[in-house]
Amino acid sequence: MSAPLEINPYVKNIQQLQSQKLARRSEQIQEDIRRGSITSFKEVIDVSSGNPHSGGLRPLTFVRQVLAACFYPELLDSDGLKADVKQRAEKLLKTCVGGSVGCYTNTAGIPEVIHGITEFISRRDGGVPCDPQNIFISSGSQWCLSNILKVLVNTKSSLPCAVLSPVPCYPTTLMSLRAQGGLHVPYRLTEEGGWVLKGAELQRALQSAQGVSNPVALYVVNPGNPAGLVQSRASIQEVIRFVYENRLFLLADEVYQDCVYGENSCFVSYKQVLMEMGPPYSHSVELASFHSASKGVIGECGLRGGYVELVNVDQAVMDYIYKMFSLDSCASVSGQMVLDLMTNPPQPGEPSYPLYCQEKEEIRRTLVHNALKATEAMNLLLGFSCQPVEGGAFMFPRVDLPQRAIQRAQEAELPADMFYCMRLLEEAGLMVIPGCDYQQEEGTYHIRICIMVHEEVLDELLRRLRTFHNKFMKEFS
Repeated sequence: MSAPLEINPYVKNIQQLQSQKLARRSEQIQEDIRRGSITSFKEVIDVSSGNPHSGGLRPLTFVRQVLAACFYPELLDSDGLKADVKQRAEKLLKTCVGGSVGCYTNTAGIPEVIHGITEFISRRDGGVPCDPQNIFISSGSQWCLSNILKVLVNTKSSLPCAVLSPVPCYPTTLMSLRAQGGLHVPYRLTEEGGWVLKGAELQRALQSAQGVSNPVALYVVNPGNPAGLVQSRASIQEVIRFVYENRLFLLADEVYQDCVYGENSCFVSYKQVLMEMGPPYSHSVELASFHSASKGVIGECGLRGGYVELVNVDQAVMDYIYKMFSLDSCASVSGQMVLDLMTNPPQPGEPSYPLYCQEKEEIRRTLVHNALKATEAMNLLLGFSCQPVEGGAFMFPRVDLPQRAIQRAQEAELPADMFYCMRLLEEAGLMVIPGCDYQQEEGTYHIRICIMVHEEVLDELLRRLRTFHNKFMKEFS
């Protein structure tokens, strides 16, 4: 008998998420529905991830038509596509080797697509220049982040390298950090007042790492996931001063920049604020900014396209980053194309422009409606407390669970909010994520819910949640 496989210790440090258990149970429940053994609900409503099209939102017509023509060029000879759709498809196909989406591209991405991304960034940031050499495309922003972490985390250092990361925090980021041998140093967002980021908390987190780890970077998410905070310009400036004074690399996850709907909220990129602050900050703070075609209004999660822009990074380090991206040969060509369509949409005067604007505005209106309606509805539930949501695709309400429910969860060897979420899935067919997956503050319980769904889906979601929660509280009170 052969010896058991020796698993990489860093990989062994990756903890299983409670949401993975929920996903497996959801698959079993859906199979039971197909067999007719569950009749209390006809389908599972899965609002556990930012997956807009699964929530009933329609893909943007222009994006899908251009992609269809790229994958099946014979459509270019049909009369069913508008002239600008055909022109964009022809232009994209010309950037592909052999005129086919089935060919490899440059490691960093298709040069013409990268050029379009730089123009988008410059427009977004009020004319701040963007160098194409600083752009790397990958199959999603998390792939980009993982490659940067591989360069930042030195497993041979005397103290383990660490990244200051927000709590609550998207778990995939922390899993990727642990897989590289890095440590997570949490800084807590303040729930009261809307999950705000406070400079004093950054200082506390950094001091807590002294003598224990070697902090090399600060990770921020703006707009927030799962909490939905949109940082103010003053807050961003405070973060930049902090990383400058403590010589930390700044990792800015900005994938929901197109989803800002708070009444007094406005997205401003970290790069724009950094450049506006001028020397010494603008010349010395090392920044990686991440964006994705999976998130925001475009919502093309399955096509896998994201990019990172690097600022003030030494050329020697850039060479190593290039090597890391080279391991994947290139990003998905479909993902690269959808990034081009996201960053270079139809313009006024073009045939597809009116419908494109109409569809985007409808999605934005749905987000505003859902954020307000869901917050109001949840704050009416006994034990629920939901902060206002300013941006992103999620809300992260707090649930004060009865002590009897907490005791029952302990008997089942489950976190209390996981116990709640499992019951919610099994009894109401509603799948959400427990806050324990997001490193929430000990003694508190939350659930994360995606609100980037069709209004009818939200109405049914809230109906099921209200019915279940009232029954649950009555049972355990």
